Amino acid sequence: MSEGYHIVVCAGVVPDPWQTLDPVPGPQGPTIKNEMMLPHVLDPWAAHALYEGARLAEQAPGSRLWLASIGPRAKLQQVMMTVAQKVRFELAAMDGPASGFTDADQTAAALAEMIRGLQGLDLSRLLLFGGWESASRGAGITLQLVGERLGIRDQFQGVDALEVLPDGSFQILERVEGGKHQASVCAGPPAVLGWATGNLPEPKNNPQLGMQNMRTILPALQRAKRFAPQPDGLRHLEAKVPSQLRETRVVKNSSPEEIAKELADWILA
Repeated sequence: MSEGYHIVVCAGVVPDPWQTLDPVPGPQGPTIKNEMMLPHVLDPWAAHALYEGARLAEQAPGSRLWLASIGPRAKLQQVMMTVAQKVRFELAAMDGPASGFTDADQTAAALAEMIRGLQGLDLSRLLLFGGWESASRGAGITLQLVGERLGIRDQFQGVDALEVLPDGSFQILERVEGGKHQASVCAGPPAVLGWATGNLPEPKNNPQLGMQNMRTILPALQRAKRFAPQPDGLRHLEAKVPSQLRETRVVKNSSPEEIAKELADWILA
């Protein structure tokens, strides 16, 4: 594609998964205990989408890459200090909750409006990237709803690879059951791709790139509008961490065959 692509990656910030995440009741529903005190990271699923989008933008001259995110302004700034050193992008941000309990439809509406307002965006060249799943907004439908609101009907989920063919079309590999992939061909943008793990490693930190990115990221954070989702009548009766079940016995003088049989019987039961 001679004109390049306009790639928008929808990515939220989430508490570092290595931290203890305890759901607790809040004034507007469940929330994470001491969430604003926890270190945050870019959603791991969406991070893959960002790296894949950056590579595609490098391969197609004239492309532009945006990262669209909704989250607490302070946490966005904290995370962007690191992410800005990975790849070159433009930030579009809204100051709002990053909780996984936020209504997916309202989130999608806010993201779609923000994307439509991106300066210089050509919707006919748009590739909307995001995580197939999410460590926060794991409803599994947010990215699809954003695509629908933008009028994009070609949508692919669980994407592991995207290859640009000589005629400008895409070959896309989507995960299916049995460890296999479904190969699809898309004529070109606009399209929505929900990425799984992709094929790229995490880029190394580049402090010079980070300083260049921060020149546009900080003004974007200062301009970030407030996103305040409205109560929709949904009530969460309970939210808790799954309980662990541990059954341990100390047994001596058992043969490997006996141990293996007992384990197999326990699993089958």
